[in-house]
Amino acid sequence: MIRAVALFLCLAGPVAAQETPFRFDLPAGCEAYVTMQAANCKVTHYFTCEADPEGHQRAVVLDEQGITHVARIDSEAQWIELFHPLAGTSERLESQPMEPASFSDLLANQVDEYDFQTLSDQTGPTRYVGQDRLTGRQVVIDGVTLDETAYEITAYTAAGDEIWHIKGNEFINRDWRRFFPGTSVVTTPNGRVERNGSPVEFMFPDESGFLSTRPKHGCGLAIS
Repeated sequence: MIRAVALFLCLAGPVAAQETPFRFDLPAGCEAYVTMQAANCKVTHYFTCEADPEGHQRAVVLDEQGITHVARIDSEAQWIELFHPLAGTSERLESQPMEPASFSDLLANQVDEYDFQTLSDQTGPTRYVGQDRLTGRQVVIDGVTLDETAYEITAYTAAGDEIWHIKGNEFINRDWRRFFPGTSVVTTPNGRVERNGSPVEFMFPDESGFLSTRPKHGCGLAIS
């Protein structure tokens, strides 16, 4: 699933400002476990917070201009909340999805199908229908072992009109129980766009680049 859309940082307070130059400061009670530098000029910090339910995780994604979105998933890697600061829009998972996404089903059956809605006060409900499938291919990126997935997902308006369709490959880490972006083709009424948000580097606590606010790879390239 396109977990780069995976979900809203709904803490008691806002995301902390960068008090230390070029280092992202997490809110109180939160602890990051890894930073990922991606191929598309984005850097993502993955972390947990004491106030969240057990198994929930958060992520904050930054590009050269700053935060693009903040997110929360549960232990099944379901989209729980998503917030786009620049657009001022947020989404939350409906309370009873028709077919919930399940990380456990993906591991057990090699495939997981889902059909759920997110709700937004700004844009209304959006329905997502799709499938994740393990390809059987395993890769090691910067010392981290990842399993490749193939996925396909379509977003619909409340009226049933197609918003976009995405097909491509992502990665999962079994121990962290989360997805990482990969390559995709996005089709909208305006055309098709190819994207590559694949991991390039992983940084852990006490390593250089951990919690950096500065993306490193693919920056300054012309992107349609």
